[in-house]
Amino acid sequence: DRIRAEEGRRLLEEQVRHAQKLESLGLMAGGIAHDFNNMLTAILGNADMALLELSPASPGRDSIAEIIKVAHCAADLCKQMLAYSGKGQFVIEVFDLSEAVREISHMLEVSISKKVTLNYHLSDNLPAVEADVTQIHQVIMNLIANASDAIGKSAGIISITTGEMHCDRSYLSETYIDEELPEGAYVYIEVTDSGCGMDEETMAKLFDPFFSTKFTGRGLGMAAVLGILRSHRGAIKIYSEPGRGSTFKVLFPSSEKPVTHAEPSREKSSGWRGSGKILLVDDEESILAVGRRMLERVGFEVVTARDGEQALEAFRDSPDEIDCVFLDLTMPNVDGETCFREMRKLRPDVCVIMSSGYNEQEVTQRFIGKGLAAFIQKPYRFDEMIETLREVLGD
Repeated sequence: DRIRAEEGRRLLEEQVRHAQKLESLGLMAGGIAHDFNNMLTAILGNADMALLELSPASPGRDSIAEIIKVAHCAADLCKQMLAYSGKGQFVIEVFDLSEAVREISHMLEVSISKKVTLNYHLSDNLPAVEADVTQIHQVIMNLIANASDAIGKSAGIISITTGEMHCDRSYLSETYIDEELPEGAYVYIEVTDSGCGMDEETMAKLFDPFFSTKFTGRGLGMAAVLGILRSHRGAIKIYSEPGRGSTFKVLFPSSEKPVTHAEPSREKSSGWRGSGKILLVDDEESILAVGRRMLERVGFEVVTARDGEQALEAFRDSPDEIDCVFLDLTMPNVDGETCFREMRKLRPDVCVIMSSGYNEQEVTQRFIGKGLAAFIQKPYRFDEMIETLREVLGD
């Protein structure tokens, strides 16, 4: 009995340590994502202003467009970190899996060894899948990173294949997280490498958190993949032999819905001019600088404040002259939420647009029924900022 009690206590202690480790990693991931979103706001804002100021014939436009494209991919990774920290939320879209691979092909190519060749075999006209495309990008990138690690410093090949197939109960029972998935049509992405392969013991531990055959600090990738697939009612099947490489086939239920395409917002705010005074509040100097340029370009007079105290001081001086407050949520001393409450006391009808590196659902829940005019998530671009102002202030 004493031995059993000690074993139970040891297992409980391990579970507590494991939970604390995951919580600490989540807090760190959320903090990094928030700070990095601030940097990306400045990067995207300055890139947008450069595009607007450059001649259409300038050879530098293509380079700036590439900066914007890669910055958006970095923003997607921040969303993944927020989701891991519990501060994100899935955004379900209907999309083509082959197109999802094409969107991040550049990032895949720069993230692997120069000795590795990527071969694409992407099917056209696939049935759509319903999922969070950012999360699916993360799954793909994790699989490619693992394949590259398996090849190591040698020359090798990674093949990425997409397609559709009918899966019966027998096939699904051999996949990971077979939680009685229904038989039927599935869309798949398959990643095959010519690397070292895995033995049965390694495959059995593949999805354990913190398990890794690489250096300390790795190991969350495949655990995160499994979590994403479980939340999307997907599955993964693995084929591998030592010395013969590995194949990872990820399955998603196919959808009968048509693929949706996001409407570009640039056309809505194109040519729009504003007027009046904007109070821009953020603790990042780079965001204040580029934000001022953006707002002045469309006709606003801009007053800036580096924290909540400065913002309240500026607002108290002339509360009726401020047409709109562009307010950051997370700041030292006086944060955005406190600042918003104090401004409402001075002027109940004050127009406030809140911005944050955290997701919209988390922020807006805190301001339901409190008179917040709008929310914009960092990193935002010039057209998103101006369109939000246009909607709030009117044409």
